[in-house]
Amino acid sequence: MPRPPPQVAEYALDKVLNDASPVFGAYENVQSDSSTWMSHYPDETNIVHMNIPGAHDAATWNYSEATRQSMEHITSLVSDTSIDPSWFRCQNRSMIDMLNAGVRAFDLRAAQDVTKSTLVFWHGPALQSQTATLDLVLHAFYKWLEDHPSETVLLSIKHEGSKDMKNFDDAAFQQQLYETLTSPAAKRYILQDRNVFGTLGQARGKAILLRRFDLNLLSTSHQNAVPGIHFSPQKWTVNSANLALIYNANPNPKSGDAGVAYIEDFYHPTSPTLVEDIELKYAAVQSHLRRAASSRQPDALYWTFTSGTNTKHDSESSTPRKVALGREKADGGSPTNGVNQRLVNLLSEFHGQRLGIVMFDYFAEPDDLLPKFLGLRAP
Repeated sequence: MPRPPPQVAEYALDKVLNDASPVFGAYENVQSDSSTWMSHYPDETNIVHMNIPGAHDAATWNYSEATRQSMEHITSLVSDTSIDPSWFRCQNRSMIDMLNAGVRAFDLRAAQDVTKSTLVFWHGPALQSQTATLDLVLHAFYKWLEDHPSETVLLSIKHEGSKDMKNFDDAAFQQQLYETLTSPAAKRYILQDRNVFGTLGQARGKAILLRRFDLNLLSTSHQNAVPGIHFSPQKWTVNSANLALIYNANPNPKSGDAGVAYIEDFYHPTSPTLVEDIELKYAAVQSHLRRAASSRQPDALYWTFTSGTNTKHDSESSTPRKVALGREKADGGSPTNGVNQRLVNLLSEFHGQRLGIVMFDYFAEPDDLLPKFLGLRAP
C-alpha cells in the first residue's frame, strides 16, 4: 500500500527544522545508548545529583570564515570582520550531534538581529546565522524531546550583546524573549516549575530553562510567567572560579534541592603564554570538580565551565580550541595537552561520584572524554 502524502503539518515541521539547521544542524532521529542514556536512571533521581555534560557556546559550531562571508552584507555593518573566526568558535559538532552523543546542557546566547525583528544567536560581535532564530532552534529541541521522551535537556539562555551593533538588553529584547518562552509550544515542552530542579521523572520529555537573563524592564506579571531557574546576570560574577549563587532562598527540603549553585566560570586567564593559560584554567576546573565530588553540599547544584580564552597575548593566541585541545605539531612549537586531554585522566578519579553540570568546549575531543564522563555514575 503506498505511503500517504505528507500533511501540511509535516511540511511545516520540515521547514522549521531546515531553517533552524545552520545553528541546530540537520535533524536526525537517532535511537542509541548515548541518545537515551537517561532512560537508565529511575524517575526519582534528583537532577542536582546527576552528572550532566554540556556544551559551552553551543551555537558556534558552524562559525567559520565562509559563514561570516555569507553574511558579510550584514556583519560588515555591525562587527569587526578582521577578527579571526577561530576566536569565536567553541564547538565543531552540531547541536543535533551533541544531543545524540549525550550532551544535555546547552549554553545559548541570543540577541536581536540587525533589523531588531527577531532573536538570533551571537558570540560577541559574531553573528552565527541571520535565519536560524532562537524560536526555530527551540522548536528543533522540542521535536528532539518528542522523539526521546526519556530525556531532558537544560537550556541556559543569556543575552549576548554587541556594542558595535548597539544591541542592548533593553525592553524590546526582553519582550521578544518573553514571547518566545511563553508561547504555546514553550508551555508544552518547557518544564513550568520555577527555581527548583526536582526529579528526572518530572523533567522527562521536557526542557529545563536556566534563566541567565533578567526581565526587569517588563512588568512583574511578565517576570512571573516565565518558568525555570533564575541565575540573574547581576549576581553572576564575571570570570569567577568559585561563585555561590542563591536561586531559591526558601527551597523545599523534600525536593532534594538546596537552592544554591556553586559555579566555576573562570573563562579568561591572563598569563603571558598559552601553556600557562591552560594550566590556570585546568587548575580552576580541577578544584571545582573536587568540591562537587565531595559530600559537603550534596543537594547543591555544581556547574563547571571548562572553556577558556585569552585575547591579550602578544605572542601565541589562547583560542577556545587551543585551551581545550592544546597545541598540536601543526601549530608550531612543542605539542602540549589542553584542558580536555587532562580531564580524561582526572575523570578516572571520580568514578561513581557526583560532578554536576560540566560545560565543555570541543566536547567530542578526545573521543573518550564524553563517554568517560557519562560512565562515571552508575545507574
